[in-house]
Amino acid sequence: MQIVVDLNRCQGYAQCVFLAPRVFELHGEEALMYAPAVPGEQHEHVRRAAAACPVQAILVGAPAGDGAAPSGAGGPADAGPSSGAGGGRAGVDGR
Repeated sequence: MQIVVDLNRCQGYAQCVFLAPRVFELHGEEALMYAPAVPGEQHEHVRRAAAACPVQAILVGAPAGDGAAPSGAGGPADAGPSSGAGGGRAGVDGR
C-alpha cells in the first residue's frame, strides 16, 4: 500500500499519529513525517487514520509496484519526500 499526504490540506491535527504511529510522526508543531510505503501489518491502522483525518489529507493507494496512483483528487503522482503541514519543513520517516 502506498500513501500520500496532501500537505496543502494537512493542518497538523495529528489524528493519523495517534492511529498509526509507526507510519506517521509529528515533529515540532507542524512537521508531519510519514512512510509512503506502508507495511502490511499497518494497512488497517492507516485506513483508520485516513478515515479519521478531519481534512481528508491522507490519500490511500494500491500496493507499491503495481503502477496505480493513490486514490483521491489532486494528489501528487509521486510518493516521494513529504514536507510539513503548510509546506514548511521536509522529511520522510525511513521505517
